[in-house]
Amino acid sequence: MSDFARLVRAEWVKFRTVRGWVLGTASAALVTVLLGLFVASNSISSCSNGTVDIECPALPLGPDGQPVRDKFYFVHRTLAGDGAITVRVTSMTGLITYPPPDHDKIVPGLVEWAKAGVIAKDGTAEGSRYVALMVTAEHGVRMQHDFVHDTAGKPGAVSAATPRWLRLTRTGDTLTGEESADGATWSRVGTATLTGPVELGLFVTSPSDLTVNGGAGGGSVQARLATATATFDNVASTGTAPGGDWRCDDVGTEPNPDGTVHHPGSAEEAGGVLTVSGNGDIAPLAGETGPWVQLVLIGLVIGLIVVIVVAARTVSGEFRRGLIGVTLLASPRRGRVVAAKAVVLGAVTFVAGTAAAALAIPLGWRVLTGNGFRQPELPLGTLARVAAEAGLLVAGTALIALGLGVLLRRGLAAVGVAVAVVVLPYLLAVIGGLPTSAAEWLLRLTPAAAFAFQQVAPEYAHVLASYTPTSGYYPLPAWGGLAVLAGYAVLALGLASARLRRSDA
Repeated sequence: MSDFARLVRAEWVKFRTVRGWVLGTASAALVTVLLGLFVASNSISSCSNGTVDIECPALPLGPDGQPVRDKFYFVHRTLAGDGAITVRVTSMTGLITYPPPDHDKIVPGLVEWAKAGVIAKDGTAEGSRYVALMVTAEHGVRMQHDFVHDTAGKPGAVSAATPRWLRLTRTGDTLTGEESADGATWSRVGTATLTGPVELGLFVTSPSDLTVNGGAGGGSVQARLATATATFDNVASTGTAPGGDWRCDDVGTEPNPDGTVHHPGSAEEAGGVLTVSGNGDIAPLAGETGPWVQLVLIGLVIGLIVVIVVAARTVSGEFRRGLIGVTLLASPRRGRVVAAKAVVLGAVTFVAGTAAAALAIPLGWRVLTGNGFRQPELPLGTLARVAAEAGLLVAGTALIALGLGVLLRRGLAAVGVAVAVVVLPYLLAVIGGLPTSAAEWLLRLTPAAAFAFQQVAPEYAHVLASYTPTSGYYPLPAWGGLAVLAGYAVLALGLASARLRRSDA
């Protein structure tokens, strides 16, 4: 057995024989689970139909199982085989309705991702597959399919002076989207596949107008109902039933309190011109499904503080009692002593953190589901990844505390500094009332960046949402946040090794 292996074994024997360290690590895992369950049990999600509280409906899921919003006004015909639809969009306008106390205030305006165009959809059920070619209020022509896929066409807004032609052609299972400024010269935007009979036609929709108020890592989000209206002419379709009438549907309708269906959209035809209005969106849900992983892992904050105390005491106690000299006799190379302590402490806390997260997430989600939450459960692979990354956060934090314990040689001081650089930035960013920009910088530059592992919903460039830490979105990816944490841990341990080599202890 090598000298370093013997050092690691000695540190492991020391750790498992000190009851306070073992109990402290176990209590950190336990408090992570129990506090998460407590918070989940006191979190309620409810929906209403008028003045009556009802059970929240299940979220519609897209083809890949992700929660989606699929709400728009649809003017369509059935297409069984090959065919095409061509339209000219000559205008797009909108209205924004303010909620109480200004609910009677209606102003003209379009949300940047309001959209209108042509679409082929696998039926009218929410979440069914689709391919759409559209004009948007501020992002030009786009081709989107199956909610998460977005391809940009030419920029520019639609107006009477700058109308835009759109054509969606199906050949076999392949749909090709093309755009034109004059209806004569066409340029391809993109392609996608869609099998079987489809509903082919026109659509209009508009997401809500959002305002993110400052504070608490993003603060509150105010949503205002927005409706878009587009005019289409030169509408022509091939491959559909000859002479078939256009059918109109509000996809994703919601019931009124009396049980009737609310139809916010409309379509009118006059002189070959179709005027269609609608609201909602065709997009993955983002920023509004709730940061539930962050919620059920709230106990991790307290668990980290317990781990910091244990990690700092594993070395500060030796300095306080004068036992560090005995430890150093085992190796003339003092940096190896710090490395051996780091291996043992990192491994133990990684296992404890991973196990705690692997229990807290599914158990907490079952409690939240019973309390009315309807977000889908994490797939097993994602759960395993998130749990392992939680373990890396705990282990990295423990190593920072270990390094500080060697540097400062006083447990209380080491605990205070470790909490200040890992836990406090996270609390300030998520619930501390900081503006979003300041919160995001804290989560880039401090070890708290590692909390990014809690983000399980992707951020979409083509979806307007509240992408803030409060909503469970972080400025760095999980691997980037863990890399920041690792850098601080390496720095702390490196400085600790240098300090120990220079000391006479």
